[in-house]
Amino acid sequence: MMATLNLTSVNPGSFMLVGIPGLEQFHIWIGIPFFTIYLVALAGNGILLYLITMDHSLHEPMFFFLFMLASADLILCTTCVPKTLGIFWLKAQKITFPGCLTQLFFLHFSFFLDSAILLGMAFDRYMAICSPLRYTSVLTPRTIVKIMVGIVGRSFSVILPIVFLVKRLPFCRTRIIPHTYCEHIGVARLACADISINIWYGFAVPLMTIISDLILIGISYSLILHAVFHLPSGDARQKALSTCGSHVSVILIFYTPAMFSVLTHRFGHNISLTFHIMFANLYVAIPPALNPIIYGVKTKQIRDKVILLFFPKGRQ
Repeated sequence: MMATLNLTSVNPGSFMLVGIPGLEQFHIWIGIPFFTIYLVALAGNGILLYLITMDHSLHEPMFFFLFMLASADLILCTTCVPKTLGIFWLKAQKITFPGCLTQLFFLHFSFFLDSAILLGMAFDRYMAICSPLRYTSVLTPRTIVKIMVGIVGRSFSVILPIVFLVKRLPFCRTRIIPHTYCEHIGVARLACADISINIWYGFAVPLMTIISDLILIGISYSLILHAVFHLPSGDARQKALSTCGSHVSVILIFYTPAMFSVLTHRFGHNISLTFHIMFANLYVAIPPALNPIIYGVKTKQIRDKVILLFFPKGRQ
């Protein structure tokens, strides 16, 4: 019995992802808007990456952070949406244990990557508005590289323990996951062992990380607003606020549903599983699709480059 349990622990075989519970008969139709949103995310973030890479006028700190955000968004939606579409359209519900761990890692890794990048972007806006004369001397290319390495390193170090916390668990019960993708607690709950460490780590450590990011972003924008409203002219205030508009919109789109999803997953026992799974799927698809649109509309440099890319003769 012990040998079997150990073997199950090391090699649990495959899991079954059922999709959105209660809406199985509508999976084919639900997949159509998800596919459309995914194409928008691929196109929008792909265009951002291309423009920032190829156009030297966009080689500034703000756009390097935007480059990272677009990359993280592509990781987030590509980790989940293709598999979801496979479940919806091809009934490809089976996922191997290594495949599940890989999806779990990149899902949570890209989430924390997004949060850290938004903090970096808040610092960039703080320096640009509150200390414009020191902006180029502080945010040098060398400093930007160090910040990027720190962002990736922190996200990796926070999420990697989760993979090992799941890998150590024995799975001798049902392996049916009522979801469209593998996420930490959803997989851990299938184990036939105590998952207290998973619950505490999966809730406390990441939440503390996200809360610290939110507090620092809030402090940055408090200082930014204080500086903006002390500017001498209304035009200067308007210009300063407009440069932060796209970033604030992206922050709201990212953190509001994220906090709602985390809290309802832990405490919202009266919320139906169908609603929770549908909301979780929208969360990994819609922000990556909206972010490049927001920056394309609200950021003049990006907007002008997109118009020039698609209508070169018209701009000339």
